[in-house]
Amino acid sequence: MEVLNKTPQTIAYRSHATDGIILVDKDSGPSSFGVVKKIKDLIKAKKVGHAGTLDPFATGVLIVLLNQGTKLSPFLMSHDKVYKASLKLGIETDTQDLTGRIIDKKDIGSVTYEMIKHVTGQFIGAIKQVPPSYSAVHHNGKRAYELARNGIAINLQPKDVRIDYIRILSIDLPVIWFEVGCSSGTYIRTLAADLGRSLGVGAHLTSLRRVQSGPFHVDDALNLIQIVHRLSTNTIDEAIIPSKNVLAGMMEVEIPCELAHKIRNGYHPNKNELSWGKNSSFDSNTYVKAIAGEELVAILKKDKERYSIVRVFTEAKYLR
Repeated sequence: MEVLNKTPQTIAYRSHATDGIILVDKDSGPSSFGVVKKIKDLIKAKKVGHAGTLDPFATGVLIVLLNQGTKLSPFLMSHDKVYKASLKLGIETDTQDLTGRIIDKKDIGSVTYEMIKHVTGQFIGAIKQVPPSYSAVHHNGKRAYELARNGIAINLQPKDVRIDYIRILSIDLPVIWFEVGCSSGTYIRTLAADLGRSLGVGAHLTSLRRVQSGPFHVDDALNLIQIVHRLSTNTIDEAIIPSKNVLAGMMEVEIPCELAHKIRNGYHPNKNELSWGKNSSFDSNTYVKAIAGEELVAILKKDKERYSIVRVFTEAKYLR
């Protein structure tokens, strides 16, 4: 929380009513919600959210959604992730990370590099993973961590996740440093705990840094101090990715202003209205960005002979 408290409060920043996202390099300490609240106060945005929680002790890229950029959340939450992390063998905690209470200790004298490589290989691919008790997963209308803090034991159902690779970066037993490429929804602390159990000695996560979420890399993110500096020098707009440019891999089509107005009022265009130039046809179930000038008008989805509106964006009342 220390970084948050160091933010100057005497600077009068101008309002930045911008739609899009800003990449934040989250520090260890504040929660994701705390970072979002701080960004909202700093940028004077009406609405702010994020696309994927990081635990308070974790660091790395946090995609913060600004104003109408919050409508992009479903498309960003599903991004694959890359993490760099470390675990400590021989100690298990109730939270599966360094913030928890120690629940078991074992000697690790027999663990070798070959054993570690063999065990990590068993977790590559589609696997079942039981979410940790201390997680935000809902159970009977409550968050799992709320029940766990009250001493209520629950059995969470395993979920399907995908591990693309586990790369061992360094080993200095009992600590192992590694990199993981995985699907959205994967718990790295659970992966660390499961690796430890597979080795027969237990483990818990000691550090976690998200280095990539989809196409967005932590090297392109700003920490809160850098964001404050950008605001004080009126260069923050350079760090904000407009909604139109966020989903770079999605097909897009230019539409005239008249059609944009109709779509914003609930009109579902037919296939002929979106068929010209390079965008002559789209497959069914394909998402399409409808663009008018420099603005994102809507995200559409092919539905038989028409395009249904998945998300619609109101016309900007300000200049970027």
